[in-house]
Amino acid sequence: MRALRILLITAVVLGGLFVAADRLLLDYAEQEAAEKVKARQGYSGTTEVSIAGFPFLTQVAGKELERVDVTVRGVEASAGGRRVVITEMSAALHQVRLGSGFSSATATTATGTARISYADLAKAADEDVTLAYGGNGKVKVTGSVDVAGRTLTRGVVSTVSLVDGDTIRVRADEVPGEGIPVLENLIRRKTDFDREISGLPQGMTLEKVQAEEDGLVVTVSGRNVPLAG
Repeated sequence: MRALRILLITAVVLGGLFVAADRLLLDYAEQEAAEKVKARQGYSGTTEVSIAGFPFLTQVAGKELERVDVTVRGVEASAGGRRVVITEMSAALHQVRLGSGFSSATATTATGTARISYADLAKAADEDVTLAYGGNGKVKVTGSVDVAGRTLTRGVVSTVSLVDGDTIRVRADEVPGEGIPVLENLIRRKTDFDREISGLPQGMTLEKVQAEEDGLVVTVSGRNVPLAG
């Protein structure tokens, strides 16, 4: 009985040491992965990486991680040739394969969301245009036009959609042009716009876009997405 008790105590101690070592190496790996992702994608904002699954060491030995969650903030992308900041992008990466010497990593599949504030989206629109949440999944676009020596400011409620897999389209549902076709056309030129989004991480594509209170939420997905290397 004494020998069994010693064996059990030894097993518990060794198990505790294994868990402690596993967690320490996991913390280190997450920090290193965050730096590699940031360097590869050229991010200037903050990057956080969380590696799921236990134990971590057995995943490393098999050179495949079950799931890696990545969150980046302040990502710079391009919308119609104009710089736009993605406030936050979060992605869940599955079956992440580790390369030789652990110098590279590639996710078999990835899903996530990217959030663009209305203030940042306005910078990608025409000048003197502001955007805000219009309720019911719509966007309110306000712009000014010059007519007969007067500056008229009009706000419209617009539908936002994704077209051609890479372009955000904003179109006014109705235009308050007082029944004057020329005025309606001028307002639409200011409030309606398409912006192609580029500069997302390699392997990621846009799936859909929806308007929420604090900005546009774009669903993204990808296959064989490189994280490092």
